[in-house]
Amino acid sequence: MALPVELISLFGASLFGGVMKIWAGAIQTRRLERLMGMQAFGQRMKFIENARSFDNRGFQWTRRLIALTAVFFVIALPKIVSILHPEIAIHIGYPQLSKGFLFFSSDYQKIKWIALKGLVITPLDTHLLSAIIGLYFGGSLVKHN
Repeated sequence: MALPVELISLFGASLFGGVMKIWAGAIQTRRLERLMGMQAFGQRMKFIENARSFDNRGFQWTRRLIALTAVFFVIALPKIVSILHPEIAIHIGYPQLSKGFLFFSSDYQKIKWIALKGLVITPLDTHLLSAIIGLYFGGSLVKHN
């Protein structure tokens, strides 16, 4: 017993129509998800922009004071002391890797301290200064007006 061609065509068209409806619903759902995601992103960007445009003169002066104080005490003061009193030594600590005992323990780090006299520029000076300059000037570069 064979099915008539009209019934096969009817079932095929109904099945194809149902698949197309499900596919269209999935596309519509994805479109709505993307639209809602874009709206949420827009809200988030509005909050970020409000935070960036917040202007507080006290905060700016506090940031400047911290940067200048750090630069003076960590970098400038040891240099001034070494110029005015060359007999005073500047102590610098740097990490040094020490081997463990055979395979029973792993390598470990010790701080080795050395005394230097005269004008000394340490890696700490250059790293700290570059970090402060980067944070200070980087923060002022992204300011939108």
